[in-house]
Amino acid sequence: MAKKFNRTTINFWLDVFLLCNFLLLCWIAVVLRYVFPPAGSISGWSLWGLDYLVWSDLQFGTLCVMVFAVLLHVMLHWSWVCGVIANWRNKSQGKKSGAQADTGTRTLWGVGLMIAILNVLGVGIAVAALTVQGPTN
Repeated sequence: MAKKFNRTTINFWLDVFLLCNFLLLCWIAVVLRYVFPPAGSISGWSLWGLDYLVWSDLQFGTLCVMVFAVLLHVMLHWSWVCGVIANWRNKSQGKKSGAQADTGTRTLWGVGLMIAILNVLGVGIAVAALTVQGPTN
């Protein structure tokens, strides 16, 4: 008989995946920082047949997978996040708990927050791209 995946099971396995991905990301970062020699002298060095640039690409790929999984995690918990924020807002305004926004309003807040976060990241990347300096001869 096929086993049904309920929300709790999906959340559990997503959290296990996030933990494993986070540990892998930490491990790769430590390998890049402490196993390989300093960046100026990495030419010719490799670990298990992969050079520094490949390991760096693996780190970035692992980070992208983690960002996607965290986004999925937040989406699965969005009603809870909105409920907590609504309760905090109600308490600060002296209202009783219980009044919450509808699904459409919560979705709009979520999309707005995502747009704001992506804009902040985009501005930071743009500033870095515009102010990076090449080697001086």
